[in-house]
Amino acid sequence: MASEAAVVEATAAGAEEVAKQPHKLERKWTFWFDNQSKAKQGAGAWGSGLRKAYTFDTVEEFWCLYDQIFRPSKFPANADFHLFKGGIEPKWEDPECANGGKWTVTSNKKPDLDNMWLETLMALIGEQFDEADEICGVVASVRQRQDKLALWTKTASNEAAQMSIGRKWKEIIDVADKISYNFHDDAKKERSAKGRYNV
Repeated sequence: MASEAAVVEATAAGAEEVAKQPHKLERKWTFWFDNQSKAKQGAGAWGSGLRKAYTFDTVEEFWCLYDQIFRPSKFPANADFHLFKGGIEPKWEDPECANGGKWTVTSNKKPDLDNMWLETLMALIGEQFDEADEICGVVASVRQRQDKLALWTKTASNEAAQMSIGRKWKEIIDVADKISYNFHDDAKKERSAKGRYNV
């Protein structure tokens, strides 16, 4: 029969070993980078400068990447940075995005963008949305005058799911202003298409 001290020691050793193991996420996520100013200089189409940066599936990898690299305030002007579910490219043409749309919020202050970006990333990898399967990813667009954050979803026509996602995202990023949802199909036809849903 093991002594009480031996049981306590074994339990402490087991807890220490568990603490060393990486904390797996529900799914894989991929960071992507695109420098829009370079794409315009070349002859290539939109997305020609899009590069996969890193795919991760643990909490530890996320924090290492975020702390070292992936804050919007560190991005050059005209850069787009994306976090999408593994296997989904941040393009309208991707089958997961083709029938979708996006919620968009703007920011005039880099610290606000950094905070909204981080809160959104944590909500995504932490599976905080009831309709997590409807979400494709998020894009931070760093611009000279006004930055944007856009949450991309799969099925634009599913109004109930989109409204629920929009309300939850607005709560997560702590925005009081109205945010709008645009269908990708509308944006393909007209650059300044009006939002279909608002929260």
